[in-house]
Amino acid sequence: MAYRVGQGYDVHRLEVGRRLVLGGVEIPYEKGLVGHSDADVLVHAVMDALLGAAGLGDIGMSFDDGDPKFKGVYSLKLLWEVGRTLRSAGWQVENADAVVVVQAPKLHKYREEMRGNIATAIGISESAVNVKFTTEERLGFTGRGEGISAHAVCLISRS
Repeated sequence: MAYRVGQGYDVHRLEVGRRLVLGGVEIPYEKGLVGHSDADVLVHAVMDALLGAAGLGDIGMSFDDGDPKFKGVYSLKLLWEVGRTLRSAGWQVENADAVVVVQAPKLHKYREEMRGNIATAIGISESAVNVKFTTEERLGFTGRGEGISAHAVCLISRS
């Protein structure tokens, strides 16, 4: 068996009047993330971790943010495509572990839905996906509520 680990990171600015989508879940909040797609930092971090583990670059190489076909796209759709690409290349996703850095809103009640969405998109068991949340104790841009970031680590294998 060959194993590889990938690490992903994403960050987007918060702005009043935008939808807040994390892990494919629309979260009721007065601010949302700004980006070319739905700006789902959690899903973007997982995609980057998977693509990196497989040696396939990053999400910008796969889904150009200058391409109008990706304007406002639901990021879980892109994650599904990343999962398909990895399977086509002979890789199996073993697990995904992610942390969302966010001061507000509180997200704990959405964790299981996020885990399920990510697991379904990449074709693995929900038990192999972990999503955590943390604040930065009001420090930095996330602590001041200016943005949200996410980190992810994924393990893939090939026989």
